[in-house]
Amino acid sequence: MNLLITGGAGFIGSNVVHHAIDRPEVARLVNLDCLTYAGHLENLKKVSRHPNYIFEKVDLRDKAAVLRVIKQHDITHVMHLAAESHVDRSITGPGDFIHTNVVGTFNLLEACRAIWGNHFTNKRFHHVSTVEVYGSLGPTGFFLETTPHAPNSPYSASKAASDMLVRAYHHTYGLPTVITNCSNNYGPYQFPEKLIPVVIQSILARKAVPVYGDGMNVRDWLYVRDHAEALWLVFTRGKPGETYNIGGHNEWANLRIVELICDLIDELAPKAGGDSRKLISFVKDRPGHDRRYAIDASKIQRELGWAPAHKFEQGLRETIQWYLDNQAWVKAVTSH
Repeated sequence: MNLLITGGAGFIGSNVVHHAIDRPEVARLVNLDCLTYAGHLENLKKVSRHPNYIFEKVDLRDKAAVLRVIKQHDITHVMHLAAESHVDRSITGPGDFIHTNVVGTFNLLEACRAIWGNHFTNKRFHHVSTVEVYGSLGPTGFFLETTPHAPNSPYSASKAASDMLVRAYHHTYGLPTVITNCSNNYGPYQFPEKLIPVVIQSILARKAVPVYGDGMNVRDWLYVRDHAEALWLVFTRGKPGETYNIGGHNEWANLRIVELICDLIDELAPKAGGDSRKLISFVKDRPGHDRRYAIDASKIQRELGWAPAHKFEQGLRETIQWYLDNQAWVKAVTSH
């Protein structure tokens, strides 16, 4: 396959690039990324000189440039991860989310349709989405692949719209698409604006650790390398036209996660100061803050045999150690 990964310099994307680059079926891996604040080539130093790796600095909003990449590199397979993804940013500036997540996905679909025509043998378009498109759950129940989309933030609305476009291109044009909706990811290379790296960096700097509302918002957490494995399985073996939910079977209230990070840093980096729980500071809840997400990931387990390999405490310990060992990376990506 000549594989295009969009957003390959981002958090999940770079982990997927590392996962895919040495696969025997990958003749060429093209990473398309416009290198916004959350995309960094520092994430890809280990693959930058690989003979099968090509980087294209292209914005998905540039329709002609997207078409050129698909044509020039004879792309046969697409893993579409590029997206604006931070909920807080979508609240203060929703326009970028609509243009990148909706129009950008449209441009990519149109480019594939233009180049592939009706010749879909050995072709695949994998759209990587989020659990947030389903809205908010009460204290019980789980999101299924059949759960109606009910987004509550501009970010989740833009991802829901892109899901619908991908679905429509399969049903209207026969494009061989698959969609995955995942729960919250954590792990190496996550830009320090999301919960877990924010908490780690705040503790190391001995700053207040912000917790929204009462801290009892619940999320299902998935180690990013487990997610990369699940994505590859769906990408290569999933049924065209299908959606697969990917979750960690791992629900945690935000406050409990923050407390666990405090305790692990006190253990792993005692010189940071100790007694880190005293840094926890409750702040005003954000607008449209979904109370609980939980995924039923039994379909991907049943059909493709996937289950997460990492226990949360193990994955979180590895993640914290990675950030402790890679403070130079944190400094590099936050100084741009």
